[in-house]
Amino acid sequence: MRRTILRASLATLVATALSAQTVAITGGKVYPVSGPVIENGTVLMRDGRIVAVGANVTIPADAQRIDATGKWVTPGIVNAATQLGLVEVGAVASTREGSARGRDGVAAAFMPWEGLNPSSVYFGPARDGGITSAVVYPRGGLISGQVAVIHLVSGTADDMVLRAPVGMVASLGHMGNMPRAETIMRLREILTDARAYRTRRADFERAQTRAFAASRLDLEALLPVLDGRVPMIVNADKASDIEAAMKLANEFKFKLIIGGGAEAWQVAAKLAAAKVPVLTGAMNNIPDSFSSLGQRQENAGLLARAGVSVALIGNAGGGDEEAFNVRNVRYEAGNAVAYGMEWNAALRAITLSPAEIFGVADRVGSLQAGKMADVVIWSGDPFEFASQPEKVFVRGVQTVAPSRQDLLEQRYKTLPPNYRAP
Repeated sequence: MRRTILRASLATLVATALSAQTVAITGGKVYPVSGPVIENGTVLMRDGRIVAVGANVTIPADAQRIDATGKWVTPGIVNAATQLGLVEVGAVASTREGSARGRDGVAAAFMPWEGLNPSSVYFGPARDGGITSAVVYPRGGLISGQVAVIHLVSGTADDMVLRAPVGMVASLGHMGNMPRAETIMRLREILTDARAYRTRRADFERAQTRAFAASRLDLEALLPVLDGRVPMIVNADKASDIEAAMKLANEFKFKLIIGGGAEAWQVAAKLAAAKVPVLTGAMNNIPDSFSSLGQRQENAGLLARAGVSVALIGNAGGGDEEAFNVRNVRYEAGNAVAYGMEWNAALRAITLSPAEIFGVADRVGSLQAGKMADVVIWSGDPFEFASQPEKVFVRGVQTVAPSRQDLLEQRYKTLPPNYRAP
């Protein structure tokens, strides 16, 4: 027990010392995202923050210098759709914290980050892959619950939560035995009741209102959506469902984000005009349902060219493989480029755009003075399969602890001395 406490204390002291250290990354090809690329640039960090970014940065004499000549330097990746820290083993119910039972498919009050596992074995591989922030949100039902942005620092769950809530998740389309028109009707009914609850809360407490379609806690949780303080993320693939979501947003005056959006390219002009962001991927062109018959890998590029704010995501279905593979979002970006998305737009779609969409762009998503020092040094183009993150800094601290994957690789790639082939 004493040894465990000592190790934990030592790790904390080392992390504190590293974050307080001045670090200068020099000579690299720097992509701030918020500005033009800087050849032979410098990123200066101190106390977990970026101090300066540029080609002619004065470096203090006591700074630790990291030579990034021939390397690419970018902000840490922000994965905008994950269940990281919420799911450990998809087949084991006791390790799944990403969905709530709710009442009749409604769990608006559910805050999944309260069940976040800060010791998840998936955080290591995610950081090793250049992920420094992630959006975690629930799955299942008509209204799944609320969304948070987490920062992949070492510490407790409270240490990791960067901002919450940043969204409310709902779904439209055919759900089980419920036809798509009924999901629209049910969502409209719940939002109507939340609006009535807002004006008649005192009457509700005195039992002087009709029965509402959702519980008191769920109605309370929907009020920030109706007030425009928290956006509604509506998972919808079919173009007509996306249009239905836009009509609901206009009717109830809430901020809308489309999740999935397989056929969003068909209504790109309308989404751009309404300033509705889209969270979508670029890996799959095979429809997995009737709702996504129009899915195409050019989707993200077409949306971006139409002026839609796009955040690229992977498969966030909730299984352990999805939690593990949040690092693969950079390949979504590479594929988006292969199918017509401009390279800088794709980098923005996994860094600054998700940070802007979820209200944390003042802290993460780009390399700017004053922001958290989330920096990745890549061996080459981060969208190329062969390129690797060589150094990853989260809040100015370089992640050096090996992940479980690293330990397993080290264990099995070297045969024991007494091994004999059969």
